[in-house]
Amino acid sequence: MNKNKKIEVAIIVGSDSDLASIAPAAKVLDGFEIAYSINVASAHRTPVKVKSVVSKARKDGAKVFICAAGMAAALPGVVAAETVLPVIGVPMEGKALAGMDALFSIAQMPPGIPVAAVAIGKAGAQNAGVLAAQILAVADAALKNKLDNYRKKLAQSVSEKDTKLQSMGLDKYIEMQKENTRK
Repeated sequence: MNKNKKIEVAIIVGSDSDLASIAPAAKVLDGFEIAYSINVASAHRTPVKVKSVVSKARKDGAKVFICAAGMAAALPGVVAAETVLPVIGVPMEGKALAGMDALFSIAQMPPGIPVAAVAIGKAGAQNAGVLAAQILAVADAALKNKLDNYRKKLAQSVSEKDTKLQSMGLDKYIEMQKENTRK
C-alpha cells in the first residue's frame, strides 16, 4: 500500500475478517510495485460506503478492483455495478459451505455486469493480484516484463523441487515438507 504513488488497484473486503485471506493479493501487488488502496466496506451493511469507496478509488486512479467477499458475496457485483473498470471477485472460505456459496455468487453475475472469479481463499487472492497485474500490463511494457520474470521464477521453483525430489526420494522429501510446515 504505497501512499506516495497514485493507486492502480483498489482492494475492498466485505469484513475485516477477510483481511488475512486477501493479504496475498496485496503481497503480489507489492512485489510488482503496484500501488493500491484497501478498504473494509460491506455491500449489505454499508452500501453507501461501498459506493463512496468505489468513487474515491476511481478519482484516485484505480484501474482495477479486487473484492473479497464470503457467503452471498454481493460485494464484487455491487462494485461492478458502480464502475466499468475490471472487477476481480475473490470468494472467501466460509464455515457452512467452504466458500462454494461465495464462488457461485461471484461467478453467476447477470449479463452485461461481469466479475472475474478466481479460486476460493488465499490462492484466489494471490491469483487476483496476478490477474490485476496482467490487466495493467496490457498498457505497461515494464510490468509485462516483470510478469514474464515472475512466470520464469515459478517454473524454476517447480524444477528445483523436482530435482530435490529425485535426489532425496519420496519419503525423505515428504518428511522435509512436514518439517518446513512445522517451522
